[in-house]
Amino acid sequence: MSLRKYLISRVFFTQILAAMAIFSAIAFLFFHWITYTTHHGQEITVPDLAKLSVEQAEEKLSAVDLDYIILDTVDFKPDFPKLTIVEQEPKAGAKVKEGRKIYIKINASKYTMVTVPDLIEKTFRQAVPTLKAIGLLEGTITYKPYLGKDMVLELLQNGKKLKAGDKVLKSSKIDLVLGDGKITYEETVDSTAVDSTEIIPLDGQ
Repeated sequence: MSLRKYLISRVFFTQILAAMAIFSAIAFLFFHWITYTTHHGQEITVPDLAKLSVEQAEEKLSAVDLDYIILDTVDFKPDFPKLTIVEQEPKAGAKVKEGRKIYIKINASKYTMVTVPDLIEKTFRQAVPTLKAIGLLEGTITYKPYLGKDMVLELLQNGKKLKAGDKVLKSSKIDLVLGDGKITYEETVDSTAVDSTEIIPLDGQ
């Protein structure tokens, strides 16, 4: 049979159809396998882990085929129980695939200690931002006579005088004693002083 006759024969068309059917079957199986292995279209909603212990979070994540990694322990937050989760990434409600790791941060068990800065002779406006920057709170403000108005004279905690370098718990309230900008001077008179004006008696008197 010549090539021309073969190309227009029923045998040739039958073979073409068979090849196309085989190719289609292979393509279907391949894409079905890709979809299965990548879980295409299958997403899991990330649960809310806030205020859960690590053990509780692990149980909750395992139930939906997710995993976790602890990134860090953050400074103690009073709004969260100690040693519970305060942050997570991805956030609660996000859509992820099976096996995704959720990164979490744990609340510390207590406040950390911070060093009292040197604020003596600093102004009130300078002192308060400095205290807040290291996690301390502004407490009671009192005044006493001093030439420099609103100048920091003392730092106190629960009545105890603090000095630069002392350690206190973060979030402690620090009381400030400030100058009131007023100072009184007491004038003293020397009783032994002699009036500079002398009366010179006249001769013969």
